[in-house]
Amino acid sequence: MPRVLETVLCTTTLLTATAVSATAASPGFAAERVSAVRAVPGGVPGACSRVYLPLSDPACQPGAVNPDVTQETIGSTICVAGWTRTVRPPVSYTNALKVRQIAEYGYADTNPAHYEEDHLVPLELGGAPRDPRNLWPEPRYDAGGGTAADKDEVENALRKKVCAGLMPLAAARTIMAVDWRRGRSAAATR
Repeated sequence: MPRVLETVLCTTTLLTATAVSATAASPGFAAERVSAVRAVPGGVPGACSRVYLPLSDPACQPGAVNPDVTQETIGSTICVAGWTRTVRPPVSYTNALKVRQIAEYGYADTNPAHYEEDHLVPLELGGAPRDPRNLWPEPRYDAGGGTAADKDEVENALRKKVCAGLMPLAAARTIMAVDWRRGRSAAATR
C-alpha cells in the first residue's frame, strides 16, 4: 500500500453520515477536520475563518456524506456515469447559500462569480448534496495552495481509484475532508 495512503488510513477515522453536533464530533468523521466543531454560523459575517484556505474552516464545514452512498452501493451510485446529476442541488439553492457563506467567511471580494459553492466531500465520492456543513464558497483563484480546478482533478482521480477497487471509499472521503491537497501526490491519485 502506498505510504501516503497507508498514513491517511492509519491516522484518520472513517467518514459516516452521522451529523456533527456543536458539542462534539460524531464517531467516524476525520478527527483532524472536526477538532473544533461549532454550529453552522447561519449568516453571521466573519463567523468562519479564512486562515485554512484553500480549505474550508473545519468548524463551519466539517463535511457530511450521503447515507445512500456506501462501499456496498458504489456500483449503483457514484460509479455510474452521470449519477451526480441526479443528486446535485439546484443552482437556486447553492447560489443563495454561496452569498450567505461569502459573508460568513468575511471575504473582501464578494462577487459570487469568483467562488464555487463546492462540496467538501464531493458528490463524486458520495458527499451530502445539500448539507451546509458540506458546502462552502471555495475561491476559484489560488488561495494559498490550490484552486477549485485543482481540487476537481483530485476528486475525479480518487473516484476512479474507488470505482476501480484500488482505494476504499472511506479513505478517499477522508483525504477530501481532511486536506484534498494530500490527494495530489502520485501515491494517492494514480
